Amino acid sequence: MDKNNVNLWININADKFNPSDMMFIKDRLESMSDDKFFFLQTAEFRKPSTILIIAIFLGWDRFFLDDVGLGVAKIITCYGCGIWWLIDIFSATNRTQKYNINKFIQMTNFLQ
Repeated sequence: MDKNNVNLWININADKFNPSDMMFIKDRLESMSDDKFFFLQTAEFRKPSTILIIAIFLGWDRFFLDDVGLGVAKIITCYGCGIWWLIDIFSATNRTQKYNINKFIQMTNFLQ
């Protein structure tokens, strides 16, 4: 894989991942072939800032992170009497970054 393409992909998507995961991502990207890298570019990763805004104003962040079961439970319990809502506000960006790295790992494992 061309290092310029790897660095470009990392620069575009750096805000969607935890900084400690960037070396792992860079190693995975450099080991991929160009045709597999093309398919990875079609992946849409969630922006932590967007999920945080959704968590603050709507409380539907779990649905956007494919955690439908807990999202339904959260709404049925009136956001856990507000406690669950507060916890999700403080953990939204971290959960989004974990969601993105898991999605990246699944896609790269599928492409190899």
